[in-house]
Amino acid sequence: MTTDAPAPAPTASERYVDVQRSDEFAGLRKALRGFIFPMTAAFFSWYALYVILSAYARGFMDTKVVGHINVALVFGLLQFVSTFLIAWLYSRYADRKVDPIADKIRADLENGDQA
Repeated sequence: MTTDAPAPAPTASERYVDVQRSDEFAGLRKALRGFIFPMTAAFFSWYALYVILSAYARGFMDTKVVGHINVALVFGLLQFVSTFLIAWLYSRYADRKVDPIADKIRADLENGDQA
C-alpha cells in the first residue's frame, strides 16, 4: 500500500516566475513596449529638435510670431502640450490594450491559477 502525498502547492515566488514566463505576460510586455519605445523616441526627437534649434538656429528661434512672442517660446510651450498629449494618449492606450491583460494576469495569480 502506497500513500502518495499530494504535490505541494507552488510558492508565491514560483507562481510569479510562472507568470513571467507565460505567453500572456509576454503579450503584456509587447503591448507596453509597442507604445513606450516609439513614443519615447518621438518625444526625445522633438525635444532634441528644440534644444538644437535653440543652440544653432538662434535667428529662426528669435523670429517674432505675435508681439513679443517668438518661435522659441512657442516651441517651449509646445513641449508642455506634447507632454500632456503623450500622457493622455498613454492613458487611452493602457485602458484599451495594457490594463485588460494586466487585470487578467492579476486575477489568475490571485485565484491561484497557473499561467
